[in-house]
Amino acid sequence: MSFTKGSTTFTRYRILDPVPPSLWGEVPDRLRRFAFQDIDDLPEERSFGWTSFDDMLDTLWRERPAERGIYLVFSLRLDTRRVPPAVIKKHLALALRQEEAAMRDLGKKFISRERRKELKEQVLLRLRGRFLPVPAQFEVVWNTASSLLYFTSIQQKMRDLFEELFVRTFDLHLSPLTPHELALTLLSDPAPLDILEPTHFA
Repeated sequence: MSFTKGSTTFTRYRILDPVPPSLWGEVPDRLRRFAFQDIDDLPEERSFGWTSFDDMLDTLWRERPAERGIYLVFSLRLDTRRVPPAVIKKHLALALRQEEAAMRDLGKKFISRERRKELKEQVLLRLRGRFLPVPAQFEVVWNTASSLLYFTSIQQKMRDLFEELFVRTFDLHLSPLTPHELALTLLSDPAPLDILEPTHFA
């Protein structure tokens, strides 16, 4: 999803902590410290980190910096390697048959639970090396003047991942700006909101 497209979905956040003035000069180094690491040649199941807003392959911000006037723009890239369950099932069955044949030659009958677990891990490791990870990019726009952020995902898992990485990177905590919280910021006296009851339309 992208802010540069015709339409997109996003989650709006506000920063809960005071932003130290020294942070702005540290932003490039902090982004690089938690930049995305490629796993195409590694058997890892997933990898995530920051990349350039304009190019998800640029993890050093060579082409354009993250600073754009009062805004900071960058992306969260998530690569996930998915092995189809049917493929895992097939190759695990083959591994178990080979193990059973080897045990029969040794006069043994049963495969222990620990050995079954070990075989499954070996199969997964071998299969992951044969499947390329699927990349996904989620954009971040940070208005440094208003301390508001926009993140192009509304999925809870992606939001959790983004919030966790943002805290690790900038030592700042985020809060989703829900309609209720937005109303609290707009009202001079938010007390009446606490006594309102939801309307049931059906």
